[in-house]
Amino acid sequence: MMRIGIETIDGSDSGRDPCRRQDCWGHTSDWRHRVRTLQNSGMAAVDRAQKPSFTKSLFLGQVASELVMPYPLQRGEDKANTDRLAGLARDYLTTTYDPVKAEADRWVGDDTIRDLGELGLLGLFVDKKYGGQGLSQSGYCRIMEEFGRADGTLSVVMGVHQSIGTKPLFLYGTDEQKERWLPDLAAGRKLAAFVLTEPNVGSDAYNLETWAERQSDGSWILNGQKRWIGNGDRDVLTVFARSDLGHVAFIVEGGSEGLETGPRFDTVGLRANRLQRIRFNNVRVPAENLLGEPGDGFRIAMNTLNNGRMSMGTSIAGGMKTFLRQSIEHTSTRRQFDRELIDFEMVEDKIAWMQTQIYGIESMSYLTTGLVDGGQADFALESAMTKVLASDTGWYALNRAFQLHGGTAFMSEHPLSRALRDFRIFPIFEGANDVMRAFTALNGIKALSEHLPDVKSISIGDPAKAIGVLAPYVRERVGMRLRPDRLEGAHASLSKQVGQIAEQTARLRSSAEAALRKYGSKVQEKQLVQKRLADAAAGIYSQVAAVSRISAVIDRDGAIASEPERALAINFCNSQARVVGRAFRSLEINDDKHTHQIGRAARSAGGYTFDL
Repeated sequence: MMRIGIETIDGSDSGRDPCRRQDCWGHTSDWRHRVRTLQNSGMAAVDRAQKPSFTKSLFLGQVASELVMPYPLQRGEDKANTDRLAGLARDYLTTTYDPVKAEADRWVGDDTIRDLGELGLLGLFVDKKYGGQGLSQSGYCRIMEEFGRADGTLSVVMGVHQSIGTKPLFLYGTDEQKERWLPDLAAGRKLAAFVLTEPNVGSDAYNLETWAERQSDGSWILNGQKRWIGNGDRDVLTVFARSDLGHVAFIVEGGSEGLETGPRFDTVGLRANRLQRIRFNNVRVPAENLLGEPGDGFRIAMNTLNNGRMSMGTSIAGGMKTFLRQSIEHTSTRRQFDRELIDFEMVEDKIAWMQTQIYGIESMSYLTTGLVDGGQADFALESAMTKVLASDTGWYALNRAFQLHGGTAFMSEHPLSRALRDFRIFPIFEGANDVMRAFTALNGIKALSEHLPDVKSISIGDPAKAIGVLAPYVRERVGMRLRPDRLEGAHASLSKQVGQIAEQTARLRSSAEAALRKYGSKVQEKQLVQKRLADAAAGIYSQVAAVSRISAVIDRDGAIASEPERALAINFCNSQARVVGRAFRSLEINDDKHTHQIGRAARSAGGYTFDL
């Protein structure tokens, strides 16, 4: 059972005794406070209070069209600069970079880092005054897509350096800190790392064991261990720890006295990524290396990861495009039974599925980056859902491409064999998918709980009071069934899809409310319910992204020119509608009772005991 301390609810733990940390679901009268425990995986509390969330509105049965319509197509200088850099990246990655050599050497190569820095590809979102390109979040993620096309390992190295390694400094650094480190990071003269995970701390990042003690001169003494740190033996380490003043974030420079790294981990995939152990033995960190204020560390870490998940979505989309291209090339040239493989329906089905899913993941990813660039919305849940859907779908796409290539892909030197080793990590890191599903569902349920009356105030012994409390909500639910909220601004030719989204949104509200009223505070233990609600919400959001995108394309290019893309968008929406329908049905008809029974029996027996 995943449990996160109630102290995390306001984005700060300053001044709190870590030994007094409660189980977040126990010993408090208002369970709604408990659901807030996962909220810090997104924006700061003050930011959430000021900015609306599209997905939270879905849990209320509402479609906040103004947040997602029209689709945020890139335009102007940002698009021109993005296209230029994407061209430079693709040219270099297809003519110079060798992923096979990188895997054999177990490092992407310092020459590659130097070259990418000279091309301007290592400081994509960094302000131009610090030597970066100043791209929007959408522009940055578009370039990350090119890395994903070329090599999963290189995309991870680039993501670690930029998405999470440099990002905390970019978001929370002072002008002096930025001037000190960003130019070298943007130029590739130095590489950055994000130093969070510990031997005993993974998904429960609140409970860090690395400890920082503030000294009388304002400096800090850092002790502890970290593991699975990409670029951990390099130059600029963003390190997270706990202290008497709360969680803290530091910039620690490579080579600092008392800092030890290695030996590196020997991994199944991403073998060209230097994944390190790190030990801090009384490492002195100057006062000027503190990011933010004491107590800000956990918020900085979670908000950084929240930003980083978006580039994972586009990197995976890039990888899927490569899988599709390779599959078309192979099945168009390989002949069996006197026909090209691509002529067979079951082959064509896999090709069409990949094409459709790429469109959906791409639409979802860039709608989410558009929320960031717009600056008007809390994008925490959308970022989490994009990461989950992209990493799960990318893995399934790779499996289909692998199947289409047959035995040839099983040879270790084949590109899909390398991709198979690399891609398996994506559903695990930067927020394990199960944790992200719980995060999405519990935040949505919390938003709904704040919209409903306290069910404990309804007394069976006072039916008049019960009727008075429930009547407005009964009327509201009836009204939702008659007039479900619709996505405004979609093209008229997509009316069926818009209606589908409206009905699903109303059902999400109804299902979440049913779970809330049925289980009350125990809803936090119903992870299968959480999973189904999260999958439904992600499916609805992905359809909204596809409808929003194709509507913008039709407006730009006209109906006739856009027809092939419209067919693709409709196919994606239909496929996701089926996913959402299955999630809702499984909330009502399932084998959860048997699942729990069998799981407990297997746990008790320690394995399978039904011998013939």
